[in-house]
Amino acid sequence: MRKLVIAIDGPAGSGKSSTARSVAKTLGYRYLDTGAMYRAVALKMLEQGVEPQDSRGIEELLREIRLEQKEESGKTRILLDGKDVTDAIRTPEISLWVGPVSENPTVREFLVRLQREMGKKGGVVVEGRDIGTVVFPDASLKIYLIADLGERARRRVRDLHGQGIVQTEEEVREALAKRDERDSTRNHSPLQAAAGAIVVDTTDLTLEGQVEKIVSLAREREKPQKLKKNP
Repeated sequence: MRKLVIAIDGPAGSGKSSTARSVAKTLGYRYLDTGAMYRAVALKMLEQGVEPQDSRGIEELLREIRLEQKEESGKTRILLDGKDVTDAIRTPEISLWVGPVSENPTVREFLVRLQREMGKKGGVVVEGRDIGTVVFPDASLKIYLIADLGERARRRVRDLHGQGIVQTEEEVREALAKRDERDSTRNHSPLQAAAGAIVVDTTDLTLEGQVEKIVSLAREREKPQKLKKNP
């Protein structure tokens, strides 16, 4: 069987991370969280006082940065310059900061190169907002997850609560709506379904249902392609 590159895109709260992680585990693939990479860069910029418009400062920062992902006890840990920042990059402050950072073309070019290098051998499930359109436009399987804004807000509130962060559903809904607007209208790699992507509405789907659907599609595409006979 051939090893696929599976691209899963969609807005925040649509279920990308949980679904992609479970799909990767089921298939025995590597899971790559590109959103976490942008968040890690945003954290380093925030810590060093580098603004999203500071091109020279960003270039210097990216020359020194080290980003890694590793699996530990069934959870993906994000390492920034050797330090575990898995929880630090999920705070509301970073959520607000990462939008402008992700729009910076220098940051995007740097991370796209890194992501392509990490996934070039296949056998990987990659999730984010421009995976099927920019990072892996030739991905073997492209999925675009969507969900009702209210449901996405409820999911994010639960996630934050699990981290000990208290925010109201109204606050989270407003933040998500602003992020949707920013992501879909930015000049560089706007959020949109890739050509050939299969759209999956997760509003009323369980995690198991989402995973089952995508794994089934992947299993079919893992099979060797039959050569067409000439007429």
